[in-house]
Amino acid sequence: MGRHRAEERTDAFHLLFVCTGNICRSPFAEILTRHLLRGRLGGRVATAFDVSSAGIAAVVGSPMDPDSRAELAPWHLDGAAADGFVARQLEEPMIEGSHLVLGATARHRSAVVEQCPAALPITFGLREFARLAAAVDPAELPAHPVARAHALVELARLRRGLVPPDPDGDDVPDPIGRPQAVHHHAARLLHAAVADVIDIVSPAGYQAG
Repeated sequence: MGRHRAEERTDAFHLLFVCTGNICRSPFAEILTRHLLRGRLGGRVATAFDVSSAGIAAVVGSPMDPDSRAELAPWHLDGAAADGFVARQLEEPMIEGSHLVLGATARHRSAVVEQCPAALPITFGLREFARLAAAVDPAELPAHPVARAHALVELARLRRGLVPPDPDGDDVPDPIGRPQAVHHHAARLLHAAVADVIDIVSPAGYQAG
């Protein structure tokens, strides 16, 4: 099959992470994704990716949970990078303005679609999306990372039901109020999925034109 021939939009890609309280899993994914994109793409191209997060039952106005924030330390993101984070409640306009919505669990995915049914084609669990994206032939994707991300959403959607599920499930467990080891486990799952997606969207060696 030849390269995917979508409209190849390169100016913007809006990615929204969703969890429950918006203080553990989704902010971790948001902050880490933004950091990894900047490291891979440099500032100019990375700014085309608008990465945000929200919660279906958010602790509105709260900072990131200290234990989940501590898991950002390996990337030196547990300081200033996390200081400005404030939890917010998921609202329909946030979904409508997104090109891809990634929930921490299947329940979050369902909650997004219940709130905004039109978002079904662009809404996945994070680990589900990483699994489906890995099944996409890179030859079908455009070269530019933003166009690549748009095409990947469509091609991943087409693979729903065709890629074997993870036998352990795709959900990232909620670490709130639990030992640091649970926060670490959640962070490890989030990092693995985010890194896999970024490797597809922005292959190593990509040079901005």
